[in-house]
Amino acid sequence: MNNEVQNAMRKIPSMDSLLALSWVEGFEAQIGREAVKDIISGLLSELRQKIRECPDTAFDFDSISRAAMLAVSEKAEFSLHKVVNATGVVIHTNLGRSLLADEAMDAVLNIASNYNTLEYSTQKGTRGERNDHVEWLICRLTGAEAAIVVNNNAGAVILALKALSDDKEAVISRGELVEIGGSFRIPDIMELSGAKMVEVGTTNMTHIKDYVSAITEETAMLLKIHPSNYRITGFTSTVSRAELAELAHSRGIILMEDLGSGMLVDTSCIGLTGDPTVRECAEEGADIVTFSGDKLLGGPQAGIIIGKAEIIDKLRKHPLLRALRVDKMTLAALEATLRIYLRGDILSIPTVSMVFKSQEELRKNAQNFYRRLKAFFETTRLRSVSLKVVPTNDTVGGGTYPQSQLPGYGVSLRLPELGSSGKLAEKLRGVSTSVIAGAANDAVLFHMRTLSGEDEKDIIAAFNEILSVGGN
Repeated sequence: MNNEVQNAMRKIPSMDSLLALSWVEGFEAQIGREAVKDIISGLLSELRQKIRECPDTAFDFDSISRAAMLAVSEKAEFSLHKVVNATGVVIHTNLGRSLLADEAMDAVLNIASNYNTLEYSTQKGTRGERNDHVEWLICRLTGAEAAIVVNNNAGAVILALKALSDDKEAVISRGELVEIGGSFRIPDIMELSGAKMVEVGTTNMTHIKDYVSAITEETAMLLKIHPSNYRITGFTSTVSRAELAELAHSRGIILMEDLGSGMLVDTSCIGLTGDPTVRECAEEGADIVTFSGDKLLGGPQAGIIIGKAEIIDKLRKHPLLRALRVDKMTLAALEATLRIYLRGDILSIPTVSMVFKSQEELRKNAQNFYRRLKAFFETTRLRSVSLKVVPTNDTVGGGTYPQSQLPGYGVSLRLPELGSSGKLAEKLRGVSTSVIAGAANDAVLFHMRTLSGEDEKDIIAAFNEILSVGGN
């Protein structure tokens, strides 16, 4: 180590001097003294490494103190926290997908804070099955003979393939070998499950004869995959569910369908067509169907599998099920959500309500929010505020209806005194309750479809925070 490096190292503040700073005590109460020391130690180690690589690295006590405070404060805050979704994407995967209904949240709190009947039968006084809490409800709503729930839809697909086609052939169209968000790739999932993938047809054209010629004595199932947000248009041909079911049953094999989003209600009345409901899949002959609980169903993260009783029983007995089972809070939220469907009160489920909101209702909401924002900005020193009520194209999200749009309304905002729309969007993300907004025509755009009354208050509070920091 040369003299220049040694001299620079000697100027690094000691741990004791940094721990003596006034701001440290508050963070020690939040995350503990040892955690604070470890974070600061890591920061000092990074500085030493920089000095070794570049001896003239500039630093002083104040800059290190500020960096240490920033690093410690970042770890002291909850990483998973509330944000405002003003994007108009209802099932926003990056922002937590579906919102739970009030009834579901109450059920989670009640079950999480009390002993409960997770695996206990009060009638018999013996051990019960956790799946019993939701199976009847799922079957009632979908028309299935039996059902089982696991921790997510990827788990549901893997369990079904492993239990039903391990070391056997599963025939699938090349047009359905998709990658769904988060690197969920169908070929990889099939390989992981032990199923032998047999591709038929081409990317854009698959015919019933392709499936017929691919079936052998080693074939366990025909597999149909929902393409999520991927679509092929133009010169295309696919085989219908009913045709696949007829072929599968004539050969004594299973038709399995991964539906992706678990839609329980018909959405054609609002112009969303092309994706079947879960019940339709079962009625058209699918022997087993997998879908998500936290997409269009509007419940918690879960993978739901419905189908014929003899097939579902094979899944119940498979050892992989234990590794994929859901916890008490998921079951509580799912049961509550399903009971809302059972009584027909579907608009109390936030996801369903947002999808079904009319354009006229959204226009009125946008006008009201416009007035609230206008009144707020009139109390500030800003004089270049541009507010407009504008039509929007919203989306369902979550890989559902990728080619369909939901006509809506929003409020666009330009604040040149605070910078470009990109800069303003950055400021909105950086406040206490982050606001994630859309953008159009060099303006931030607040889509009303995904905003609640409380969200509107949070947006105004966000601007108040931005302007307070900025001194306006």
